[in-house]
Amino acid sequence: MSSRSLRRNECRLMIPASILALFLFFSVTAGPGVADLTPDEDLTISIFKKAAPSVVFIKNAALQLDWFTADVYEIPRGAGSGFVWDEAGHIVTNFHVVYQADRIEVMLSDQKSYAAEVVGVAPNHDLAVLKIEAPDEKLVPVEVGRSRDLQVGQKVIAIGNPFGLDYSLTTGVISSVGRTLRSLGGRNIHDVIQTDAAINPGNSGGPLYNSSGKVIGVATAIYSPSGAYAGVGLAIPVDVVKRVVPQLIRYGRVRRAGLGVTLVPDRIRERLDFEGVMILQVPRGSAADQAGLRGTRRSMQGNILVGDVIIAIDEKEISDNDALADILDRKKAGDKITITFLRDQKEYGTELILQDLDE
Repeated sequence: MSSRSLRRNECRLMIPASILALFLFFSVTAGPGVADLTPDEDLTISIFKKAAPSVVFIKNAALQLDWFTADVYEIPRGAGSGFVWDEAGHIVTNFHVVYQADRIEVMLSDQKSYAAEVVGVAPNHDLAVLKIEAPDEKLVPVEVGRSRDLQVGQKVIAIGNPFGLDYSLTTGVISSVGRTLRSLGGRNIHDVIQTDAAINPGNSGGPLYNSSGKVIGVATAIYSPSGAYAGVGLAIPVDVVKRVVPQLIRYGRVRRAGLGVTLVPDRIRERLDFEGVMILQVPRGSAADQAGLRGTRRSMQGNILVGDVIIAIDEKEISDNDALADILDRKKAGDKITITFLRDQKEYGTELILQDLDE
């Protein structure tokens, strides 16, 4: 082959090589494409795209009167998150997000704000339900899961508005289950979810999702000496939410099952060296009265006669008032329970039909 023919062949080879070089250059400098996502990243992104339209931003404010000018000023009290519960415009959030607010606004995913009214609150569960009047097509309800079978190590995703910023997503795992959190109402919230997914101020009231894109909890608090995220976030389990929210929508409050009695505070019962739940008063006609239970009273000589001490419900031991409340939270009015109690240091048993109580 002549040198002239060889040069022509080299030129024909050089052209495709140059094109290949340019292709590789732009592939590297253009950044990662969809093909570079891991399956876990792809899943997280798809959950965010699906779930974000259901998450809302909540602003609350208090009205304050200027006594010198008689003008009314709006004082911002804080902000939080929430989520769309149904197509009727009901929004679920934390009670502490709307506590003492005179005016509440809810911003949907399209950045439009709507005035909200409080439908009902449950301080003992740190839950509240708001309602807005928004077009049906703007309301995207969440898909509700369940929390009773959650596992430590399970992946979770939190979406909210920390520090009033636009939608923010954090991921983590369930660090623990069965935690207890003291509510603003003074009662313990049981079976609280602990997660290491970052929950910062403004995330409160926002949803906690599982890897199927279903809500399993409501972000409610962080444990931190500084007030900022320190690795421990807490969420109210969705099984509690599913029980409480329908009642708030229907009644504006939580209607719970109960015995109809007044209990002796735990600290006083402990001083008397009793284990269980001590009954202080049994109103006439109450469920406890019909079951034959007795309260604490005074004798003719002025001595205190200790009332019945409940030690078990349905054969499950009861150690204190919180333990009793935890069991009754899982019951409904009309349920029949078996009560084991102490009276004059002797053990007795009786059946009781739970009555309806307003919380």
